[in-house]
Amino acid sequence: MISMKGVNKHFGPLHVLRDINLEVTRGQVVVVLGPSGSGKSTLCRTINRLETTDTGTIAVDGQALPAEGKALTRYRADVGMVFQSFNLFAHKTILENVMLAPQKVRRLSKIEARDRAMVLLERVGIANQADKLPAQLSGGQQQRVAIARALAMEPKVMLFDEPTSALDPEMVTEVLEVMSSLARGGMTMLVVTHEMGFARRAADRVVFMADGQILEDTTPNEFFSNPATPRAQDFLSKILSH
Repeated sequence: MISMKGVNKHFGPLHVLRDINLEVTRGQVVVVLGPSGSGKSTLCRTINRLETTDTGTIAVDGQALPAEGKALTRYRADVGMVFQSFNLFAHKTILENVMLAPQKVRRLSKIEARDRAMVLLERVGIANQADKLPAQLSGGQQQRVAIARALAMEPKVMLFDEPTSALDPEMVTEVLEVMSSLARGGMTMLVVTHEMGFARRAADRVVFMADGQILEDTTPNEFFSNPATPRAQDFLSKILSH
């Protein structure tokens, strides 16, 4: 479902992605772990061309990533993305936020978009907040709206770039529960996160990155119990000792 071959990316002299080769099959949940600055978020953002690449190929469901224009808009419609910051439209209600893209991009009627939005808001547990503005919701609720908004496009793939890192600890659980239910439902997901519990529970694979490279790609059980590289061993000893 996601294919990256020989992907390289520089920011000036900084080589942030080094020969990335990654395949994610349909329905798989892949969690990307690694220290800050390892290239995790950049990897995530290249898949829908929020960051350009220098070399290599990226494809989703067999379709190569277009350079720009309408083809890129259509491609992005199939790739849902949830960010650290919620990026909701402050002047629109929760319901309007979720309805907007299906109407504009998928050409749904207002009634169809509303029906789909309400189903999804119910699914993420905030249908009773539909008429409120984002500022009236907690951070955890806003992130759940952002997930519903991405799902409203009926994407083939969902990308999550540290979706809980801007949240208070008590709000993290509610967002991870929504993500876990998506995983159980068979959604293809690539998740950049620091939430080790989620990686253990929900991931089919753990990809460990450091210095722009994928150093390990294995099962959660294998990664957490028997990391193969000194870099991963060092990372886990620091993370798990807290």
